Amino acid sequence: MSVEPDFPSRLADEDATLAERVAADPEGLVGAERAAEWGSTGLLVKLLDAAAPLSVQIHPSDDDPALGPEESGKPESWYVLDAEPGAGLYLGLAEGVDEAGMRQAIEAGEDVSALLPFVPVAPGDFFVIEAGTPHAIGPGLTLVEPQRVLPGRRGLTYRYWDWNRRYDAEGREDPAGAPRELHLERALAVTRWDRPRGEAFLPEVRRRHGAPDLAGPASRADLVGDLAFPWIGAERWAGTGALPVPAMPRLRSLTVLGGAVTLRGEGVALSLRRGETAALPAGLAPLEARLEDAHALVAWIP
Repeated sequence: MSVEPDFPSRLADEDATLAERVAADPEGLVGAERAAEWGSTGLLVKLLDAAAPLSVQIHPSDDDPALGPEESGKPESWYVLDAEPGAGLYLGLAEGVDEAGMRQAIEAGEDVSALLPFVPVAPGDFFVIEAGTPHAIGPGLTLVEPQRVLPGRRGLTYRYWDWNRRYDAEGREDPAGAPRELHLERALAVTRWDRPRGEAFLPEVRRRHGAPDLAGPASRADLVGDLAFPWIGAERWAGTGALPVPAMPRLRSLTVLGGAVTLRGEGVALSLRRGETAALPAGLAPLEARLEDAHALVAWIP
């Protein structure tokens, strides 16, 4: 779900984008507070299916002095939907890694992944990625990625390293091609070298919720919980039965990852199946969600 000009979400039942609908009624869609502050929403939700490892990346903070007026940080989160045996993430910095060592490894074409701890994952794991945290998604993972990008701006990603891969002119991997552009100076400049490492790091960025019980009664889980991460709110719905959906003065995304979810309430009757996403306007009255062997993720910006 996105209002970004580069990849806008289109409505399923009419020839319009979500951004156009928000612009026509910002208060009704994103709420009075967000409409006054932003005029739109900064919520961006992606589904990632990584057959190969993604590049080692990092995002700046919103107040980075090098950002232009049309640029934004991009705090993000990951919900693990599926993981092949042995799959995981590269997250944070290994003990003893400093700026000089990282620069030397990148410039020498070494295996930079060795400088980031490898974190095995399981379905139901939830991670938060703050500005200044190096990260890469390993192969064999399917994730839902709720992010926040300031409306009207472009969320910045600086690429540390891309596994020494090369690509042809069409973007296909080719040993005879050219490497992707790296952003070494900016990546090093925004890295939080002072963040905790080792055993002190994971409790700050991960909560393990376990695989959902699709055959059990309808349930909801607060994915963020007590993590200090004010940029994203997220919860998981799972099982079979009814869940109350309280009103919220924020735009929410509802992505169905398995089974079916039906929403009913004042002026609302909507059924969603696996792979479908709904934008729930801030102006909605309380609803009831009817779940059928369902697995769904709801996200919003607090």
